[in-house]
Amino acid sequence: MGHLSTHVLDTAHGCPAAGMRVTLQRVRADGSAETVRAITLNADGRNDGGPLLDASAMAAGRWRLLFEVAAYFRGRGVVLPEPPFIDVVALDFGIADAAGHYHVPLLVSPYGYSTYRGS
Repeated sequence: MGHLSTHVLDTAHGCPAAGMRVTLQRVRADGSAETVRAITLNADGRNDGGPLLDASAMAAGRWRLLFEVAAYFRGRGVVLPEPPFIDVVALDFGIADAAGHYHVPLLVSPYGYSTYRGS
């Protein structure tokens, strides 16, 4: 059964990004987006409630995750310029198989990030 999950690691401090706000959006064919849910990551840098989308909510199509990076680092006491180099990381991705497992990890610092399709 398909589901969507995420996990964020703070590479500047070497720990999970506890407290980071993340928004999941469904991207429509016209490019507009509808917010499906917004969460705050737990101490492990994950969603407390499990998957962002469970099997019943999974749907093929275009999706977007918005990670509030600058707010997270400022909350940790990191002094950032205004505007910050990275404010919100927007990751657009596709779900081709609604029965598949999609894991979208983010490794992030105030000045860089990387992502991949995890397992």
